[in-house]
Amino acid sequence: MKSNRLWYTLFLAPAVLIFLLVFGFPVVNVIFTSFFDYKINQPMKFIGFDNYIALFSDKAFLVAAKNTIIWVILQGTVHVILGVAVALVLSHKPLGWKIVRTSYMIPIIISSAARAMLLLYVFNPQMGLVNSLFKMLGFENFSLNWYYDPSTSFWTVTSGWLFFASLITIIVMAEIATIPQSLYDAAKIDGASKLQTDLFVVLPLLRNVIGISVILAATSMLKEFELIFLTTNGGPNDTNLNLPLYLYKEAMMLNNYGYANSIGTLLIFLGLVLIFAITRIFRFGQSDV
Repeated sequence: MKSNRLWYTLFLAPAVLIFLLVFGFPVVNVIFTSFFDYKINQPMKFIGFDNYIALFSDKAFLVAAKNTIIWVILQGTVHVILGVAVALVLSHKPLGWKIVRTSYMIPIIISSAARAMLLLYVFNPQMGLVNSLFKMLGFENFSLNWYYDPSTSFWTVTSGWLFFASLITIIVMAEIATIPQSLYDAAKIDGASKLQTDLFVVLPLLRNVIGISVILAATSMLKEFELIFLTTNGGPNDTNLNLPLYLYKEAMMLNNYGYANSIGTLLIFLGLVLIFAITRIFRFGQSDV
């Protein structure tokens, strides 16, 4: 038994070491330096909680925090609901389901940068697909700058990821495939329709995988960067600023690493709170029996 434990330890040691070097030490460093006035090529000065106090009186930070929280909520609800709904429909294998499944998965294999470039063209005010469609419908003088009009910018950026729930669909479909056929047969004998079977048999059995999907979707918004940066860079007037982009601007553009690391520390804390809350809500590890 002791020999087995030794082998397990030796087997896990390289992975643990890599984790500590790549993630553990940087995280500790981020938290530690958030208490300093830290700029490259300048001496570090300990300032305690000044960076955190400054954050909550910083209008740009408050806007970024608000946008991030809104996107987390939308991604954890609308995005997941859409992905689960598509998975339930595809699980019945309707006509053309393979074509729909394949085409729906395309966005997941396209990088965020490439998708941003595509969306910039789609919403282009002069020759974009959306404005061209409006003109075809009879609105000849219609010309809206979707990304830079304050009234539409936020939701235009949001559309760049909210409806692309293919990852959630893949995960949920894989879980549906593990449900025993006997449960479907029992529901059919009891007179349940397909909709009733989905709602009262299949969905309860998907609780854990839906919870995992909510964690993946919600926490993904704590690191969303490329699409916002390449389409609007947080504008206009910080309308689309989020915490990762604000962190980048403070660190890379303003050389204010201590302040940026305080934002990073709050992102880490927010991520842990999200995971803990979602885990409790979906009762991971608890039986429904």
